[in-house]
Amino acid sequence: MSKVDVKLLGKVAVLMGGTSAERDISLMSGGGVLAALQSQGVDAHAFDPAERPLDDLKREGFARCFIALHGRHGEDGTVQGALELLGIPYTGSGVMASAIAMDKVMTKRVWIAEGLPTPRYVWLSPDQQTRERVRTVPDDLGLPLIVKPPREGSSIGITKVAGYSEMQEAVALSVKYDPDVLCEEFIEGEEVTCPVLGEGAGARALPVIRIVAPEGKYDYQNKYFTDVTQYLCPSGLPAAEEAEIQRIVVAAYRALGCRGWGRADLMIRRSDRKPFLLEMNTSPGMTSHSLVPKSAASNGMSYEQLCLHLLASAALDG
Repeated sequence: MSKVDVKLLGKVAVLMGGTSAERDISLMSGGGVLAALQSQGVDAHAFDPAERPLDDLKREGFARCFIALHGRHGEDGTVQGALELLGIPYTGSGVMASAIAMDKVMTKRVWIAEGLPTPRYVWLSPDQQTRERVRTVPDDLGLPLIVKPPREGSSIGITKVAGYSEMQEAVALSVKYDPDVLCEEFIEGEEVTCPVLGEGAGARALPVIRIVAPEGKYDYQNKYFTDVTQYLCPSGLPAAEEAEIQRIVVAAYRALGCRGWGRADLMIRRSDRKPFLLEMNTSPGMTSHSLVPKSAASNGMSYEQLCLHLLASAALDG
C-alpha cells in the first residue's frame, strides 16, 4: 500500500450523524475516523448533515469528504448525489451503486441476474400486506424465515419468524422503518462477513471474519454494545472455503458497481457449506466493534492506515 501524502488531501469533512435510524452508530464511526485522520496530520473536521446545510462544505473550502454516515440519506446515493453536484470527491461507492446496495430487494435482483447465490425471498409492497398474503408467506419460503425492512441496516426492524402466528407482528415492526417488507428464506448455519477494497478489476477481498454471537443472536445490541460476540479473524474456515467466499464477494461488489470499499454479509449453510449473500454495505461501520477494521488489521493494516487509504481513494462518479 503506497504512502499517502496528507498535505495533498486538503481540508477534509468527516460526514457523521445524519438523520437515519443509524445516527448513533454513525456518530461513533465518524468520531473514530476523525480522531484517526487527525492523528495522521490530516486537516479533518466533523460535519453533521442533520445540523448544517451541505453547501457549507463548498463555502468552507472542503476538498474531500469521508462518508461515515450509515442508512438513509448517507448510504443510499442521496448525499453522494449532492456531493457530485458540489464537485467534492467522497469515499465509497457512487450514486447508483449506493442506491442499489441500500435496497436489499434491488441488490438481490442484480445478484440473481448475475447468477450469484442469495436466499430466496418474497417482497411485500404496501398493497400486498393484506392479512391473508402475510399469513401465507411461510408457504413460499418455509419456516423459520426472516422479515426485515429492505432499506435499513444494523439489524434494525428484523424478526426471525418461527411460526405462522408471528408473521403479522413481524411485518408490523418492519413497516415502522420501511413501507416495503422483505421476507427471506432463513439459512441455518454460520454468519460471516468479508470486506472489499478498490474498484473494478482492482477490487480485492480482505480476510473473512466469522461471527459467533451468543445463542446465534447477532442483533443491534450484540453488534455494537456488548463484548460477548466473537469475531474470528483468521476465520478458521478451510482455505478453499474462505477463497470461494472472497471470490463471490468480489463478484457481488463488482456486479453492483461498488468502488472504494464495501463489506458483504453472508451465511454459510450448515447442511452443504454453500455460502449465500445477504447484503452489501457500501458505508460500513468504523466503530470499535466494526468489522472492516478488524479484517484490515489481520492483513497488517492499522485503523489509521485504513482511514487514510479510504480517504485517498475519494472520487467522483464523473
